[in-house]
Amino acid sequence: MEKPIVKDIIFLKQKSLPATKDDLDTAQDLADTLTANRERCVGLAANMIGVRKNIIIVQTQLMPIIMLNPVITWHSKESYDTEEGCLSLVGSRKTKRWEGIEVEYDDTSMKKHKSKFSGFTAQIIQHEIDHCSGIII
Repeated sequence: MEKPIVKDIIFLKQKSLPATKDDLDTAQDLADTLTANRERCVGLAANMIGVRKNIIIVQTQLMPIIMLNPVITWHSKESYDTEEGCLSLVGSRKTKRWEGIEVEYDDTSMKKHKSKFSGFTAQIIQHEIDHCSGIII
């Protein structure tokens, strides 16, 4: 079910709690909300729809990926300065991102994965993981 986007900074600055198999409805709500906002959105974190769980969704070139409990386990030495927007915020802000990352996460079957990402997809993942940590651009 599509959910409204949370804009309450105090709520968004709270760290998310670990996700479990009981949170799969939230993962589906993230997918529905991303689909409803696909013209202006490439990723979401659960706290952006009012749920303090460590779940993100990222639109890749092929398809969206839902990640439960994502953790960056490696990052490249190379980084770059960029400017990002966010559905929870007005306007855009400057930030720094790593060019490449490796992420360990659970899928919606609670199966562990470890994947490498680079470029814009890596940037989106870093933005959404920041959300789960209560970090706002």
